[in-house]
Amino acid sequence: MGTVEQDADMIGEQDRFEALPERVQQALGELAGAAKEGLLALSVGVGLGVLSELMDEEVDDVVGPKGRHDVDRSAVRHGSDAGQVTLGGRRVPVQRPRMRTADGGGEVKLATYEHFADRDPLTKVVLEQMLAGVSTRRFARTREPVGQDVLDAERSASKSAVSREFVGRTGEHLQALMNRSLADVRLAALMLDGLELKGRCCVVALGITTDGVKVPLGLWDGSTENKRVCVELLADLVDRGLDCDQGVLVVLDGGKALRAAIDAVFGHVPVQRCVRHKERNVLDHLPERDRPTVKRRLRAAWKLTDHQVAIDRLEALAGELAHSHPGAAASLREGVAETVTLQRLGVHPQLHKTLSSTNPIESMIGICRATSRNVKHWSSGDMCLRWTAAGMLEAERQFRKIIGYKHLAALALAVERDVAAGRAATSRPTNPPTDTTTTTEPAATLAAAH
Repeated sequence: MGTVEQDADMIGEQDRFEALPERVQQALGELAGAAKEGLLALSVGVGLGVLSELMDEEVDDVVGPKGRHDVDRSAVRHGSDAGQVTLGGRRVPVQRPRMRTADGGGEVKLATYEHFADRDPLTKVVLEQMLAGVSTRRFARTREPVGQDVLDAERSASKSAVSREFVGRTGEHLQALMNRSLADVRLAALMLDGLELKGRCCVVALGITTDGVKVPLGLWDGSTENKRVCVELLADLVDRGLDCDQGVLVVLDGGKALRAAIDAVFGHVPVQRCVRHKERNVLDHLPERDRPTVKRRLRAAWKLTDHQVAIDRLEALAGELAHSHPGAAASLREGVAETVTLQRLGVHPQLHKTLSSTNPIESMIGICRATSRNVKHWSSGDMCLRWTAAGMLEAERQFRKIIGYKHLAALALAVERDVAAGRAATSRPTNPPTDTTTTTEPAATLAAAH
């Protein structure tokens, strides 16, 4: 048995290939250069050779063996032409055979070439790389080494070509998200928030089904998070089949535009204000020395399960702050009842932890920001929508069921009862007449009285 020399790892690339057995070198033949560049380059060279053989075999199956005349054949050979196939995030030129119908009617497609020439694998690679944070200028450096011959002949590797592929793929994702049917989606909770993109704003919607699954519902572009943009987003969700007639819990960060849009589109539905946003708003009005105490009292009140006791505690705290820090007191009193909506509905404590804040949608927005962190200039609203939609769908791949999802069915029933009670109170006359008889005076008498 032979031994390996100690300086074997110092042999150059040429010496490494020549050190192979003679029969192996003969078998490699024309692939010798690729073999010197590594196993992957060798595999690519072999694969391109196999592709050529597959195309020739398909031509033989359709036309018949070369050199044998067949009067019943449906197609004939028609030379060859230059083509391109997708390989490792690049387009590689190949020579493809051509066929025409026997009567000269037109071209016969080569199924093997059509399969490998599909650009979808290329756009998928581009999308994955860009969402992972690779810039268009560095895309070419992230691909596998496939041999110098392939690199010299590759196409679609420039930054402009990569950018076009990404624009096309994200446009498809935007259309898929905005055309997604919501007719079969039964929501237990709906979350809305805005994503700021350097002077532009995308309002995004995240739904939580009664099974605990988080679903990106849609997005809308505007210059700011205003009521009209929010109404258009919610109206679009309804147009796509979202049914909220039985009610849905809406979780918001406290934005007035979002709150007004909910009233305009859904009417009376329970709204839970994010306690984390409310906490930050109150603490921003306080000096540093007072913040820990107030934060502790706020969180203690929001942990209570009794709705009325929680409101009393918060109102008492606001009363104490009214003299020394009126701004903090006013911020706390604004919408304070909606910060304890979950307690009023009797939500399980495990589910309360998830739905008392906008953390689920903030997590999705965080992924959107991470995927677009290399963007320096937002040229248009379409660009904002495409990148945000791609980030939302990327986040959907990482979603898990929410904590406390087993209690969502009970929440849905509580919301339904709350909505029914609210609608009944709205339809009930506020000042019912005490006397059903009506006295009608003659017109002349009324005129004289005036």
